[in-house]
Amino acid sequence: MELSPSAHTDPFCRDRLPPSAQWPELHFDLPELGYPDRLNCAGRLLDDAVERWGPDRPCLLTPAGRWTYGELQLRANRIARVLTEDLGLETGNRVLLRGPNNPWLVAAWFGVLKAGAVAVTTTPMLRAAELAELHGISRPAVAICDHRHTGELEAARLPGLTVLPYGGRDPGDLTARCAAKDGRFDTVATAADDVALIAFTSGTTGRPKATLHFHRDVLAIADTFSRHVLRPRPDDVFAGTPPLAFTFGLGGLVVFPLSVGAATLLTEQADPERLADLVADHGVSVLFTAPTAYRAILAAGRAGRLAGLRRCVSAGEALPAAVWHAFRAATGLRIIDGLGATEMLHVFLSAADDDIRPGSTGRPVPGYRAAVVDEHGHPVPDGQPGLLAVTGPTGCRYLADPRQASYVRNGWNITGDTCVRDGQGYFRYVARADDMIVSSGYNIAGPEVERALAAHPYVEECGVVGAPDERRGTIVKAYVVLRAGVPAGGATVRELQAHVKLALAPYKYPRAIEFVPELPRTAIGKLRRGELRTRARSATGPEPVGS
Repeated sequence: MELSPSAHTDPFCRDRLPPSAQWPELHFDLPELGYPDRLNCAGRLLDDAVERWGPDRPCLLTPAGRWTYGELQLRANRIARVLTEDLGLETGNRVLLRGPNNPWLVAAWFGVLKAGAVAVTTTPMLRAAELAELHGISRPAVAICDHRHTGELEAARLPGLTVLPYGGRDPGDLTARCAAKDGRFDTVATAADDVALIAFTSGTTGRPKATLHFHRDVLAIADTFSRHVLRPRPDDVFAGTPPLAFTFGLGGLVVFPLSVGAATLLTEQADPERLADLVADHGVSVLFTAPTAYRAILAAGRAGRLAGLRRCVSAGEALPAAVWHAFRAATGLRIIDGLGATEMLHVFLSAADDDIRPGSTGRPVPGYRAAVVDEHGHPVPDGQPGLLAVTGPTGCRYLADPRQASYVRNGWNITGDTCVRDGQGYFRYVARADDMIVSSGYNIAGPEVERALAAHPYVEECGVVGAPDERRGTIVKAYVVLRAGVPAGGATVRELQAHVKLALAPYKYPRAIEFVPELPRTAIGKLRRGELRTRARSATGPEPVGS
């Protein structure tokens, strides 16, 4: 596909796009996906909203206050002026953003894009070594960082990086600099296919993969999943737990609400019980979080606090049918499950309302196409597991990374998910391809064993991976967090093993079980199976019990 003339004076991102032969097929089947050649997604989401709805419309809410659309535009414009006038930022330069979910982080994201630069949003949990690695890949010129989280940036000693803190009392703080600027700024007329953001994949081992997404991609996720599945309304109030550094959070807490003139409640951190209270106290109607949070809200008896919700979205990992049914029984609400990928920017498989089939993720979101294929790219029959292949208006573009050739094959994005499609076109998630455990010649899906274990009343939560075994090559190993009061002994191991043998084919039962106080998870509650696999390979920690 031929690119439009770029508005970027710094060609860093364009120069590092994959070769055109390695791009996935892109198609824009819906009329709303026909974007003009010159397009800045920040202008479309923010400037157009102010023009349509007026500056006084509520936009960003917090437990302590609120910003209107006009106030967000004012601060974003001031940030763009600080970047371009004070720091000499050029279009196409990268700006690293680091902070918890709060209004100033959103204003910084819009300010960067309005200035024609590229946003590289990171979570405040990253340590110095991780920041150094991301810096080496994306090479930002400026870092805008919450003043409470500058320590790791300073410890990383990143060459050529100007760190601009916000929220503090230092005279050089971004908030002080902004006070000296008026609120006028002409949003840069970027190309629709200029890179707007760099998002890093999470939960993988080895070198992080940087994905490049265009200005039109940001709008495309609003015009596909949000418009056709979520169907938000201008009077909605959004909330959720995913960080804005994750594309699930960026879409659910910024792009989707602002695309329709809605408001969004931003919380720097909230455990499930606190989240339920915030939903009730602030009139939240659309919630984005992970299955873990829905399960925890149910377990805490807080489901009644969610009575005002209109939409619930789950992503990050597979939503068990048991959790869906329990949540439906407790609240009357039907959770919208979704499968997406950082490489695709957001959700591409989902279903809502009467189209939901609990236990299945859903069907291709309007604008996307999906298939299940074998390792050679040939379609497999319905009912048979295979690799999920997806195309649509968004697609994988790794930044100068040879792994592009593995992710994109024959024009399809091969997401790394193992799925089954049924005769009605619904896709059921089986496992990540690397979560498939091969033991004595049998293929065993780790998440399937997890679901069986999680159904036992002894189990609070669990994670299942393959562990090296001299006799079988690999065995199924479970890391289990027990409910309070359950003894962590051999009798419990045997009880859980017997339970799995009854629920699944006997060869799938976990031959080793290790009881742990907690499981490693990402900020949105996604299980870090890579960390468990590393632990299983190194055999660190308490000696597991099994047979």
